[in-house]
Amino acid sequence: MNTQTKATRQHILDTGYDLIVAKGFSNVGLSQLLQHAEVPKGSFYHYFKSKEQFGEALINDYFANYLERLNGLFNSEAGSAYDRLISYWQRWIDVQKGVCGAQKCLVVKLSAEVSDLSDPMRLALLKGATSIISSISQCIEDGNQDGSIKVENSQQTAQLLYNLWLGASLMSKLSQDQMGLVQAMKTTKQILAGDTES
Repeated sequence: MNTQTKATRQHILDTGYDLIVAKGFSNVGLSQLLQHAEVPKGSFYHYFKSKEQFGEALINDYFANYLERLNGLFNSEAGSAYDRLISYWQRWIDVQKGVCGAQKCLVVKLSAEVSDLSDPMRLALLKGATSIISSISQCIEDGNQDGSIKVENSQQTAQLLYNLWLGASLMSKLSQDQMGLVQAMKTTKQILAGDTES
């Protein structure tokens, strides 16, 4: 794929991302996407065989960028592994501010919407979420090594925390406040400290 081709394909993905985060996958028609991206219909079909394949590519692109940022944070030398994890979760709160922030909303927005509509998109979401959980698990393991985190099973804890924060994000979207995220942060700190009695 030459540079021009890559740029056009990425432009369609970036434009589609903004629309789908704002309106949802089902509510964005192909003509709306093409008009917003300012590309002809033939260009779209040159890169994607269908809207579903576009959705799958969009999810893969989203997670590739997300994981790059996440691993940059988790592999940083700044602070302990615990500090880096808390910084990650704090960003969920800071970005969201009572509404579904684009940093993670694609997962929150699309998981329920497309899981029954498209198996390829569901599997792309699952693969991406599993990769995030693996990165969280590695950071927890690093915390066990540096003494800043005290949990027995890093993979299980990573899964639990990711589920907790996705649920809290969904509730924040419904309630239009941050109470669920604040509670998630409190619970996260307790879990990472090995304080499961509270």
